[in-house]
Amino acid sequence: MKFYGLQKLTLLDYPEKTACTLFTGGCNFRCPFCHNALLVTDIDNSCTYSEEEILEFLSKRKGLLDGVCITGGEPLMHRDIAEFIKKVKDMGYRVKLDTNGTFPERLKELLENKLVDYVAMDIKNSKEKYAETAGTENISLSDIEKSINLLKSADIDYEFRTTVVRELHTEEDIRKIAEWLCGAKKYFLQNFEDSGNLIGENMSAVPKEILEQMKNSAKAFVENTQIRGV
Repeated sequence: MKFYGLQKLTLLDYPEKTACTLFTGGCNFRCPFCHNALLVTDIDNSCTYSEEEILEFLSKRKGLLDGVCITGGEPLMHRDIAEFIKKVKDMGYRVKLDTNGTFPERLKELLENKLVDYVAMDIKNSKEKYAETAGTENISLSDIEKSINLLKSADIDYEFRTTVVRELHTEEDIRKIAEWLCGAKKYFLQNFEDSGNLIGENMSAVPKEILEQMKNSAKAFVENTQIRGV
């Protein structure tokens, strides 16, 4: 595999773990609020890490890092992701995966082979507004629903999360998402932040009091709904 970014230390990306974060390139979504646009629409092939370089780095960090976070882009786009993760697991690391849930068969393979310890799945919006929010009509809500159900029945830690954008989400949307996720372990709302490197334009954060109202609406279906980053 090839990677397009390496954060050598993070205390935030993997809950309660000291980890590094690996960034894969490419995504099948074009979310206008995406803060990793350079990993999606304008991939820089001049600054990459080979699989061998990453494994050498991890070998040197044994005993210092607990885990490895794999994010993107969309990591499950890559056919060799399972093979790479197995090498990481064989080194004794815990693995956290970020995904948009559109590759349920690859997610199932990782879960069945115990190759991931924590999965964070992004839920972009209510079903009616999913395509608009993901920036593409080429979406299978059935695949997303399969991934949701896989995680809800999995024997690992997981979370669902939504980046809330003033121009894209209403309180009713968040309520519908939570109803879709009913019974899930954890659901996080994270307010939009402008990284200056977006795919779209004119995106803004939701006022904190509105975010609080959204959280309260979601808690009717996912009791453990929290606001992250406030």
